[in-house]
Amino acid sequence: MRLTVLGGCGAWPTAGQACSGYLVEYDGFRLLLDPGYASMPRLLHHLTVDAVDAVLISHGHPDHCADLNPLLRARGLSDAPPPALPVHAPRGALDAVLALDRPGMLAAAYRLREFDPGDRFEIGPFTVGTRLLPHFVPNAGIRLATPRGVLAYTGDTGPSPDIPRLAEGADLFLSEATYLHRVPDGDAPYLLTARLAGRYAHQAGAARLVLTHLWPGTDPATARETAAELFAGPIDVAVPDLVVAPAS
Repeated sequence: MRLTVLGGCGAWPTAGQACSGYLVEYDGFRLLLDPGYASMPRLLHHLTVDAVDAVLISHGHPDHCADLNPLLRARGLSDAPPPALPVHAPRGALDAVLALDRPGMLAAAYRLREFDPGDRFEIGPFTVGTRLLPHFVPNAGIRLATPRGVLAYTGDTGPSPDIPRLAEGADLFLSEATYLHRVPDGDAPYLLTARLAGRYAHQAGAARLVLTHLWPGTDPATARETAAELFAGPIDVAVPDLVVAPAS
């Protein structure tokens, strides 16, 4: 399994950083995970739009799904459109982004496969386990398993005992870490800190931690040091073109 980061900035993109976007590859299958703002230009540095085999989205906030629209446009409006793209998302999460164009314009470009967080299903060679994790909107924590490894991803979430269960024994734990030590009171039930991400990685027995969804302007080195207070394993911060291969 191979993870390529397209972006890891929370809320909005910056000049050098796209929002959430991850390419997960195994056995020749290319799964695009959470194509948020500005992730598509980064994707095009790695492959053509017709090479994406499926899309999986954790929740409906635009910093996690907005660039599904240009991806579908590039596929559906091309001179030789590829087959319809399987798009997996929580029920209703993509209503807004799929309504950006006139009705029917991109209907042939995708096949929407909605699920409820808690469901388990297959995408290509991946067995996908999901858990409902706390956020402002329904959010699916995601566990991608293959015969050669496990990648766990929080989407966006607040504190929950289900997080270390989601990431138990994972080869790679991709965790949101919007703040360093403390989330502002109003948002505290719905977002994590780098310190909590480190604690959950330790509790889960994860082999490697990647911090993502950092608030714009957060120093990556400080985030890494904060998570390392509670997690002794390798820690990366999601920046464009970071490649992690937790299992071969």
